[in-house]
Formats: sequence, structure tokens, C-alpha cells
Amino acid sequence: MSLLLAALAALALVGINEAGFRQSTRALADIDEAQKGRSVVNQILQNMLDAETGQRGYLLTGEASYRQPYDTAIKEVDGNLATLRQLYTERPAEMAQIAELSKHVLRKVAEMDMSVRLRQDGKEDAWKFVITTDVGREEMEAIRATALQLVKVSNKTLHDGQTQVLRSLQLARIGTAVVALAALIAFFLYLRQTHALRSIGERQQEALQRERNALEDEVRERTASLAELATHLQDVRETERGYLARELHDELGSLLTAAKLDVARLKSRLAESPDATTRLQHLTELLNSGIALKRRIIEDLRPSSLSNLGLVASLEILGREFAERSGLQVEMALEPVTLDESRQLTIYRMVQESLTNIGKYAEAGEATIVMKNYENHVIVEVSDNGKGFDTQRMRPSTHGLAGMRHRVEAARGKLTISSTPGRGTRLSAMLPVVKPA
Repeated sequence: MSLLLAALAALALVGINEAGFRQSTRALADIDEAQKGRSVVNQILQNMLDAETGQRGYLLTGEASYRQPYDTAIKEVDGNLATLRQLYTERPAEMAQIAELSKHVLRKVAEMDMSVRLRQDGKEDAWKFVITTDVGREEMEAIRATALQLVKVSNKTLHDGQTQVLRSLQLARIGTAVVALAALIAFFLYLRQTHALRSIGERQQEALQRERNALEDEVRERTASLAELATHLQDVRETERGYLARELHDELGSLLTAAKLDVARLKSRLAESPDATTRLQHLTELLNSGIALKRRIIEDLRPSSLSNLGLVASLEILGREFAERSGLQVEMALEPVTLDESRQLTIYRMVQESLTNIGKYAEAGEATIVMKNYENHVIVEVSDNGKGFDTQRMRPSTHGLAGMRHRVEAARGKLTISSTPGRGTRLSAMLPVVKPA
């Protein structure tokens, strides 16, 4: 609406200015023509007066010097009459008055020329008679009257032109005022529309911000719930592992041990039967393998060394067993730390999972386990010289790393994964030390 009003105001201003310009141009042309016409008419009157003065001087003195103004004025009057006709060519009324003026001028010129010739020929009585007649005076009065009418016409044209210019100026002034008012109205409408659009935009932004905040709160709540659930599942998993390890140790361990003792007694009684002895020896080996498998399973489920020997010894055992199974060289630099049981288990599982990944995917020749004890936190690093990977393209479905990260963050720590293709991988966990109250 404001744009349309501004466009209409601009078009109106252009139209008003164009119309005023054309009217003013015509009025100025008329004024110029009227001024020239009045000047020419006055010049014709002056020519006739000069001619009449020169004629009388010549008639009274007979000297040629007095005739010169007369001759000059007579020559100029013809040119002025031609100029006057050219100015009023397209005005029939003025042309009629000019024709009347020309007629009287010619008669006056003829009267003066006759008296001048008679004086020149020495006919005193004749030129004096011509002067005593009223013909010259009447023609001069007619010239003055006709010239006065032309001057009045010129004055009227001047007045009309000035009036037209003034009217054009007033029209332009009014038009400018109207356009300025329309521009102010358009500007007001534009400001109001802009304010309305800004208000709408602000309300939309506020609504979007509220929705975004609500979504962020919901995501935060869901994330916290999932983190709590994952932590709970890990705790349940560790609890179940501990229960299963105890059951295997107590029940299965006692059964296997009792079976091994029975086999030993049978072996002592059947010493005379080589075949039975061989079979009992084979059974003893199977029982020993079962007991060893039971121990490995129990250690995997719940490392007994962690509660019996401490974190450093448990990590050393874990590193040596991994080196024996995988054939990799494992370097360890472990400083004693003071942590609660939960964080010790977190470090143990993190190192255990890291070594498992190295054995499965790294294609490495050696691995390093480092644990450093600082005043208020502990740093644990597991690195290898394997093939590495691009951390930017790490799949979200990498559950081992995701579980490891969640376990460390659940203990209020931070896990950092650094890897470059062809240059190995390093996992670094920082865990705070919670001092007893």
C-alpha cells in the first residue's frame, strides 16, 4: 500500500511539474512576444515623432541637416512595421490593428513627404498650405490611438502571462505540498508496516526460541534419562557379572574340584590297570582345563585381582595375559593411584576394552599402557602403533568406543580419542580423584 501510494505521488509530482513547465513556457513566450511588440510599437511612435520633428525643422530652416532625422526615422519605420507584422502573424485581431496602424503611418508619411518635396522645390505657399490642414494632425492622432490599443493588447498579454506563470507556480507549490504530504503518509504507512512485520518476526522468533528451548530441555531430559539408564544397565551388568562369577567360583569350582579329587582317588585304586589310568589322566587334564577356563571366565566377569591385589597389579596381569594371547609387545608404566572401587573398575574396563580393540582391529606390533597419578585427577592412556583410523568418519554405531566413553563420563571423567590413518591410535581418559570427606 505504501509503495503504491509513493509511486502515485511520484507520478503526480512529475505530471504537475510537466504541466506547470509547459504552461510557464507558453506564458513566458507570450510575455516575450508582448514585450517585443510593445517595444516595436513604442519605437514606431518614436520614429513618427522624430520624423515629424525633423520635417518641421527642415520646413522652417530649409537646411539639409534638419532633414537627416526625418530621413532616418522614415527608413526605420518600415522595418519596425515589418517586425510588428511578423510578431503578430498568428493573431488575426492584432493583425487588423497593425494594418490600421500601417495605413495611418503611410498617410502620415505621405503627408510629410509631400510637404518636404514642396519645400525642397521652393513652393512656399503649397507646403504652408499642406501644414495648415488638419490631415497630418488627424493621422498622428490615429497613429497614437492605434498604437495605444496595441500597447493595451501587449499589456494584457503580459498580465495574462504573468498570471499564468504565477498560477503555475502556485499549482507546483500545491502539488509539491500534496506530494510531500502523500510521501509522509506513505512513509508513515511504511514505518507502521515495518513495525508490524518486525513485531510478527519477533513473535515468530520468540515462538521458535520457546520451541527450541522446549526441544533442548526435552533432549536434555531424554539424554539424562538415557545416561542414567545406561549407567544403571552397566551397574546391573557388573552386578550380574559379580553374581555369576561368585556362582561359578562357588558352585562350579567346588564341583570341578570334587570331581578332580574323585578322579585322583580312582587313579590310586586303579593303578594296576594301564588303560584306566590313561583315561583317568585324560579326565584329570580335562578337569584342569575346565578349572582354568572357569578361572578365566571369572576374571573376565569380575577380576578378583582388582579387589585382592589392587588396580596396578590387575592392569599388569591384564597386560601380560594380553601379550601372551596376541603376541604383541606391551609396555606398561603404571603409577599407584588412590581411587574408589567404581573408578578402579572403570579404568580396568577401559583398558580391557582398548586391548580387545587393538587385538581385533589395530594390526599393531606393540601397545603401551600408561597411568599417571596427579593431585586431583588420574590420566590413563592406551596407545598402539597400528593402522589407525579417521576419527571424523567414526561410525556412531561403534558400541565399544561409545560404551567406553559413557563409562568414563558416568564417572565424571573425559575420554579423548586420537588417531590418524597409518599412525596408530591413542585413547586417553581423565578421571577425577574424589577425596574422602
